[in-house]
Amino acid sequence: MVRAAGRLAANLARWVATPPPVAPFREGAFRSGLHDEAPAAWLGVALGVTFTVCFVTGLASHLIQNPGSWFAWPARPVGLYRVTQGLHVVTGLVSIPLLLIKLFVVYPHLWAWPPVRSLRHAVDRVSIPALVGGSLFLLVTGVQNTMYWYPWGFFFPPAHYWAAWITIGALIMHIGAKAGIVRRVAAAREPRAAPDLAEADRGGLTRRGVLGLAGAASGLVFLTTAGTTVGPLQRLALLSPRRPSVGPQGFPVNQPAETAGVVQAAMDPAFVLRVEGNLPRPVEFSLADLAALPQREIELPIACVEGWSATARWGGVALVDLLRAVGAPVGGPVFVESLQQAGLYRSTTLNPAHASDPATLLALRVGGEPLHLDHGFPVRLIAPNNPGVLQTKWVARVEVL
Repeated sequence: MVRAAGRLAANLARWVATPPPVAPFREGAFRSGLHDEAPAAWLGVALGVTFTVCFVTGLASHLIQNPGSWFAWPARPVGLYRVTQGLHVVTGLVSIPLLLIKLFVVYPHLWAWPPVRSLRHAVDRVSIPALVGGSLFLLVTGVQNTMYWYPWGFFFPPAHYWAAWITIGALIMHIGAKAGIVRRVAAAREPRAAPDLAEADRGGLTRRGVLGLAGAASGLVFLTTAGTTVGPLQRLALLSPRRPSVGPQGFPVNQPAETAGVVQAAMDPAFVLRVEGNLPRPVEFSLADLAALPQREIELPIACVEGWSATARWGGVALVDLLRAVGAPVGGPVFVESLQQAGLYRSTTLNPAHASDPATLLALRVGGEPLHLDHGFPVRLIAPNNPGVLQTKWVARVEVL
């Protein structure tokens, strides 16, 4: 038995020491100098930046929509969410060409032999499936979400959220394993010489060229998509599924009134807005009653989780003026509910900062005109620095908590 164990150990040692004779394990199977640690390191740095920004801004969006007791999103500056969510979508999109080119550069290293050379190498190997799989899942489903195309059977927000945590954890492990290589590459003045590979690449793309290609591709994606958030680039947003200036009254509609099933109730001449909760008695307001209250006009952005945003001039009743008119206290949270009978975003709870901000309106007009039915007629909520999914349309009830 001892001899058998010795022979087994010797055979295992020979197997580990000798690469399998078939490609892609065969020595010399990959001769291109593009599969080098220098472009891999720089592409990794770029992806580390874009993924980190994308993760942090996505986490902020998740917490705004699902706040814990410890989290309070501010109402000011009014356009902060527009910036953070725009960054989230744009950094995700520019990561696509970076990731594809990075995978091309590092592909041969996936077949490196022996499979594990040290503890650090083992950590890196363990992180790669989660990092690559999670990255592809996030980017593919993220693009599909911006296009409102859901061919899968799961709910996008929680799947995207938890996949992001798995991916960022794998990224941290990968960074720890590769930090020494990145430092060495960053400290080098010239690319590492590879004379045995130079002949194979003569007349082809260089290692600097592949980095230039990655930068150009990412820059092109940025220019053709960032216009959904960055106004001056709007005409160049050829790859964007939404144009921020296209739609009724000059900006897009995510959910029309017919889809929400509110057309009849919203157009009913007997419509009333009911205010109840922490006040002396419930009060109902007709459209004429709301119009008779003090009116405010304010320019605010509306920013969608899919990345597009648009600025409009809204007019209506400030929520704080409505609360004072019915004798309700100002400074606490307020629940706002739609005429819509079903759906995840038929209501929202405004935190104290938003509920007490004078820029938070029960809007009756936009751009000087009555609200279009698809934009929330007769009454919609518009609050500063809030995601579009929380800007409840077709408001029917306000509850002071």
